[in-house]
Amino acid sequence: MNNLKVIILAAGKGVRMESDLPKVLMKVKGKSMINHLTESVKASGVDKKPVIVVGYKKELVMTELGGSYEYVTQEEQLGTGHAVLCTKKTLENKAENIMVLYGDSPYLHATTIKKLADEHLESKNKITMLTVEVPDFEEWRSFFYKSFSRIVRDNSGKILKSVEFKDATDEEKNIKEVNPCYFCFNASWLWEKLNKLENHNMQKEYYLTDLIKMAIEEGETIESIKIDPSEALAANSKAELEILEKFVV
Repeated sequence: MNNLKVIILAAGKGVRMESDLPKVLMKVKGKSMINHLTESVKASGVDKKPVIVVGYKKELVMTELGGSYEYVTQEEQLGTGHAVLCTKKTLENKAENIMVLYGDSPYLHATTIKKLADEHLESKNKITMLTVEVPDFEEWRSFFYKSFSRIVRDNSGKILKSVEFKDATDEEKNIKEVNPCYFCFNASWLWEKLNKLENHNMQKEYYLTDLIKMAIEEGETIESIKIDPSEALAANSKAELEILEKFVV
């Protein structure tokens, strides 16, 4: 059994990209977003053959990346939790821990991926996650305002929950610590809990972030690592893609 396997979510179309290409194939600085990420994963050394979850025009993504990966198809896009669940048959009983990353995250560093893996393996917690704290939601940081869920902590700094923007109260929307949804999970715990996710939210999707609430309700401690906001930049629209193109990292 592998100590840790990486899942990269890459099934989305990206309807606001004004392109027929899968979102992860949109280019930033002359290279597809997913190629930026897979190069970082490779450089991190945490997994030699990640699993790529494909969907919309999956043949194009598979052609772009080649045969160095395992591919799993998400036939219907029902949220991030559902996307990870699609990999269960491929990965269950084959890895002790699972890391989840996103194919539209071109600026995530190899050193950060390695740090997330190391912290998780050392802590032996059910969930280890990365978070981002911004001083405000102005200029390029406005990207985080509607796109990212908020990290809610208690007075001692312990994570209580992660709230999607569309489900957040006005007070929660003003929280400056946001969730880029880069996670490491204990694998056996993950497979069990994914089957219990519900889609009672505005999007009617199965959110991976709901696993945070499940862990907390069970009394689990969630380890978190803050990263530079630039590493969490992604693109959901042509305008956001242009921001990435101009960004110096």
